[in-house]
Amino acid sequence: MNFFKSILIAVAVTVLIGISHSASADKLDDVIKSGVLNCGVVADFPPMGFIDKNNEPAGFDVDYCKDLAKQMGVKVKVFNLTWGDRIPSLISGKTDVVVGSTSDTLERAKSVGFTYPYFVFKFQVISKKDSGINTFDDLKNVKVGAPLGTTYETEYLAYAKKKGWGKSNYTAFKSENDGYLALYQGKIDALISTNTNIAVKLATEEFKDYAAGPFVPNYDDVVGLIAKRSEVAWIQYLNLFLIHQIRDGRFDELHQKYFNSPASPSMIQSLRDNK
Repeated sequence: MNFFKSILIAVAVTVLIGISHSASADKLDDVIKSGVLNCGVVADFPPMGFIDKNNEPAGFDVDYCKDLAKQMGVKVKVFNLTWGDRIPSLISGKTDVVVGSTSDTLERAKSVGFTYPYFVFKFQVISKKDSGINTFDDLKNVKVGAPLGTTYETEYLAYAKKKGWGKSNYTAFKSENDGYLALYQGKIDALISTNTNIAVKLATEEFKDYAAGPFVPNYDDVVGLIAKRSEVAWIQYLNLFLIHQIRDGRFDELHQKYFNSPASPSMIQSLRDNK
């Protein structure tokens, strides 16, 4: 009786191990098996992400989604996310990976897994040409805004707290577009954004009377792809994908396409050094 009982227990354990192994199958295998990569981007952050004339997501980040899917031999489904949607979309299983210019902060790394860096930004102020905002400290006397949940929001608020003027003059916006609309309508005097996004806005008719202002002091925004923290093998694959994007010249090609210039040697070196 004890012998047969032991056999049954052994069989049960084997089945449970098999079920557990199946349930924890790697995301890389899951995506290939499904035939679709669910890739999240922030599509109001040009030129990294935007909606084109055909009402389709486009941009540097979108092309990275497409390149990744092509390498995996699957189709791609691009999800347009807000800044605040990026991490929840992964946790809920809506997306497999987010190519969303996500700053690789230690706080965020408690919730999601980061790849090697794939881009580096500067945080900057945009305001009217006659605003008188020449240094970052000039922001204490004007109405300031930034998109909610961004690292440039965090950096601005930390700086304002350190300098003693706090956040009584600050407004958070749900999206990048909402922030630029508020600036255009005069609801705020200055918006914190990235140097890349500001350059795109300044090339438009709507923002011809605006200028790029001071940078957030002493900060380079290093960003990575994000995936579920537990998907270690998946993140390793994504890391290798990013290495190949630089090694094969694709990163430089897309930089030329979306920024009208080749990637600077210093940026490429920075990405290589930070891997």
